[in-house]
Amino acid sequence: MGTLETWVVELNDAFWTYLLIPLVAVAGIWFTLRSKGVQIRLIPEMFRVFRDKPQSGVSPFGAFTISAAARIGTGNIAGVATAITLGGPGAVFWMWMMALVGGASAFVESVLAQLYKVRDTEPGTYRGGPAYYMQKALGMRWLGVVFAVLITLTFGFVLTAVQSNTITVAAKGSFGSDPSWFNPVLGVVLAVLLALAVFFGVKRLTAVTKVIIPAMAALYLLVGLVIVLLNLGNVPGILGDIIGGAFGFREVAGGAVGTAILQGVRRGMFSNEAGMGSAPNAAAAAETTHPVKQGLVQTLGVYFDTLVICTMTAFVILSANPTLGERGGADVTQAAFTSALGDWAGHLLTLVVFMVAFSSMIGNYYYGESNIQFITRSKNVMSTYRAVVIACAVLGAIGSVPLVWSLADVTMGAMVLVNLIAIIPLSAVAFRLLDDYLAQRRQGLDPVFRKDQVPGLRGEVECWGPSDQDATPQERMPVGSP
Repeated sequence: MGTLETWVVELNDAFWTYLLIPLVAVAGIWFTLRSKGVQIRLIPEMFRVFRDKPQSGVSPFGAFTISAAARIGTGNIAGVATAITLGGPGAVFWMWMMALVGGASAFVESVLAQLYKVRDTEPGTYRGGPAYYMQKALGMRWLGVVFAVLITLTFGFVLTAVQSNTITVAAKGSFGSDPSWFNPVLGVVLAVLLALAVFFGVKRLTAVTKVIIPAMAALYLLVGLVIVLLNLGNVPGILGDIIGGAFGFREVAGGAVGTAILQGVRRGMFSNEAGMGSAPNAAAAAETTHPVKQGLVQTLGVYFDTLVICTMTAFVILSANPTLGERGGADVTQAAFTSALGDWAGHLLTLVVFMVAFSSMIGNYYYGESNIQFITRSKNVMSTYRAVVIACAVLGAIGSVPLVWSLADVTMGAMVLVNLIAIIPLSAVAFRLLDDYLAQRRQGLDPVFRKDQVPGLRGEVECWGPSDQDATPQERMPVGSP
C-alpha cells in the first residue's frame, strides 16, 4: 500500500503542477477578460435574479439555499484542513483566487449546460451537462462518453470513498479509540445504508437527508461563526499569516509558495467545483427564462462556498494553531472545534460530517447514474455500477487519508481537463448569450431567451424554441436596469 500511495501522490503532484493549474489559470483569466469580468461586474445582477418569482417550482433564491446546503461537505470541512496543514495559511489565499477566477469558468459551463439541455421523460424536466454539450455543440459524442466515464469514476467511485473516509476519520476522533475492527465495521454500515438508497430506492432515507442537511448546514455555519467571533482579536494576525504565506513573506513550515498554490487550487476546486464539469449536470435541470441566469446563480454559489464557508472554516482552524506539514483532514477541523468550545463541539461536528458526507454519497451515486445513462441503458451495467459504488464505501473507510485524497485529485483533475477542452472553444457561444442578456437588461426587460434570437448558434439546441417560453422579451413586464 505504501508504494501505491507514494506513486499516486507523486503522479498527482506532477499532473496538477505542470499541466492542470496552468491550464485552469489561463482558462479562467481568458474567460474573465473575454466577458469583461462577468463574475465581478454582475454581482448585483446575481442577487436580482434571486427575486424572480416563477409561477410554479422553486424560486432562484430557494434553489440557491438548497445548493448551498448541499455544498457544505468534505471540501469545506476536511478539504480546507488538508490545504492548510500541507500548504500553510497561504493556501487559503489561493483558494480565494481560485474562486474569483473560477467564477468565470463556472459561469461559462453552466450557461452551456442550460443552452444544450434536453427534455427528460417527465414533462417540464430537463437533463444535461458537459457530456451533452460535447455531443450537441461539438459533435463529439466520443468526448462526451470520455467525460461520462470520468465523472462516474470521480463521483460515483472515488469521491464516495472520500466521503466514507471523512466520516471514519471524524467518528474515530469522537470515540477516541482506534480498534482494528472499527474502520471495516463502519465501512460496512455505510455501505448498507447506501445500498438501501441505490439498490432498493428507499425514498424515506433520501427524504430524511433532504430535510436534515439544510439544518446541519445552518448549524455548522452558526457554530463556526461563534468560534470566529470568540477569536475576533486574532483575525488580523490570521489574515497576515494568510497573505504572508501566500507570497512567501514569512517562513512557515510546509508553507512554501508552490505548495500553498498547489493545495489552495486543488482544495478550492474540490470544494466549489468551478470548471470541473460536475455542477452543470445540476444546472441543466433548472427551469429558467434565460441560460445566463443560471450561470449567474452558479457563480454566486462558488463565492458563497469558498469566500464565506471555507474562509470561516480556515479561520476556525488557524485560530487553533494546527500542526503544519502533516496531512490532516476532518480531524484537524474537529480538533479546532473542540479546542474552542469543548468536547461537545467535536461530537457535533462528527454528526454534521456524517449527515453531509452521507448525503453527498447519495448525490455522487446519482451523478454517475445519469452519466452512465448517457452511454448505455443496459441494466447489467447499471447493476455493476451500483455494486462497485457500495464497495467503494467500504474501501474508503479502510483506506489511508493521503491515498484516498490523492486518487480524488487525479480523477477530478482528469475531469477538469476534459471539460476545459470543451468549454474553451464553446465559450464564445456563452458570451453571445451574455450579450443578448445584457441587451435586454439595458432595455429594462426581464430577459427571456429563444434560440432564434441568436442565429447561428453552434450545434443542436433542442430546447429554447418559442413553445418553451410563455412570452417574448417584449411582452414581459420591464424591470429596473442593472
